[in-house]
Amino acid sequence: MIIRNAIVCDVDGERSVDVRIQDGVITEIGLLLKDEDILDAKGAYLLPSLIDTNVKLLDSNLNAKNIQTISDEAKKGGVGHIVLNADSNPSIDSEVVLEFAQHGVASAIGAKVDLMLNTLKKDNTLSNIAILLKKGVVAPYMSTIAKNDIAIKIAQYVQMYKVTLFCKAEDNSLINAGVMLDGDVSSKLGLAGIPNLSEVLHVSRMIEIAKHCKIKILFKAIASPRSVALILKAKEEGVEVSCEVSIHHLTSCDEACEGFNTLAKLDPPLPSKDDMILLQNALKRGEIDVLTTLHQANSPVNKEVAFFDAAYGCEGLENALASYYEKLVKSGFISMTELLQYTVLNPAKSIGLMRGKIEVGIKADLVIFDINSLEIKEVF
Repeated sequence: MIIRNAIVCDVDGERSVDVRIQDGVITEIGLLLKDEDILDAKGAYLLPSLIDTNVKLLDSNLNAKNIQTISDEAKKGGVGHIVLNADSNPSIDSEVVLEFAQHGVASAIGAKVDLMLNTLKKDNTLSNIAILLKKGVVAPYMSTIAKNDIAIKIAQYVQMYKVTLFCKAEDNSLINAGVMLDGDVSSKLGLAGIPNLSEVLHVSRMIEIAKHCKIKILFKAIASPRSVALILKAKEEGVEVSCEVSIHHLTSCDEACEGFNTLAKLDPPLPSKDDMILLQNALKRGEIDVLTTLHQANSPVNKEVAFFDAAYGCEGLENALASYYEKLVKSGFISMTELLQYTVLNPAKSIGLMRGKIEVGIKADLVIFDINSLEIKEVF
C-alpha cells in the first residue's frame, strides 16, 4: 500500500512525500511511488500514533473487560500505546495481580497496553520490585507518601535496573483533607482545599533523591508552575528529572469546579487561572517534557454525586489527538512537531523505547488525522 497526498509529520518536521507500507512495515518513502493499492489521504496528516503513560481504568478496577475497553478507546483517539497506572484495584504490587493483569493485556485488541508496578503495598511497605520488573512491567510507580527510607530503597532498585521512576508528588496529610485546589474558588464553594505546597515540597525532596542516587524520575501529572521551575533548575544542574502535565491542567482552571461540577474534580486538582497561564507559558518554552490525557473514567454512581463524595478523574483517551490539536496546536501554543515530541518521543523514552519518527524500516504504527473534521481517518 502507498499513502499519498498526506502531510507526513514526525518529530523531525513536516514534508509532503509518499509512504509505502508492506506487511506492517514502512519500506519506502519518496515522491510519486507506484503501487496498485493507493490510499489518498486528501491533505490529512500522517502521524506516529501517540503514547500515554498515565492512564487509569474505569473506576480504577483492574479486569480484562476494562483493559479491552480502554485499549479500544485509545485506538479511536489516535493513541497507539498506553501504560496503565499501577494505582488500581487491585493494585499491581504482587506477582499474582501482575499475572492477572497480563492475562487481560494479552487478550486486548486495539492500542498496545503496558503495565507499571506499584512500589508500595497498601501498608506502605515495599512490593517485590525486582521480581515485577523482571516479569515485564515497563516502569515502577511511587507516590511520595513513602517515607524517606522507603523512597531511597525504591531509588536503589531503580538505579539497579536502569529504569525511570514514575513519581507522583503528594503529601498524604494534605491531600486527605481537601477535594480541590486551596484558593478563592474553594473558599467560595465552601470546599476543603489542597495547597500547591503538597506537590512542591515533594518534588523538591525527590529531586534531591534523584541527584543523590543518580536515577531518572518522571514526575507524573504536575499541576504547579513552581514544581516545573524546580524540575527545570534540576535539569540544568544535570539531574535526570522530567515533567509530565495533563491537557486539562493546561487548558482548564479551578473555576471549572464552580457549580460543584464533579467533571472538574481531578487528581491533582486543577490549578488557579494564573497558574494555568504559567503552565501554558512553560509549555511554550519547552519546559514540560510529556503530555497526558490523565484519563480516568468513572461510572455515574461515582461521579454524579455531591462534589465532596465524587470520584476523581475525567475521560480523554477517545478524543486525545483531536483535543491536543484543537487546544494546543490550532490555538498556537505549540506546533504539530512539538506535540509529537511531548506525546510520542518523550513518553516513549520514559519506558525505554524510541518512537516518533516515520522512516524506512520501522513498524507502521501510524494514524491519518484530518484537522478539518478532527477525525482519525485511518489507523495502521
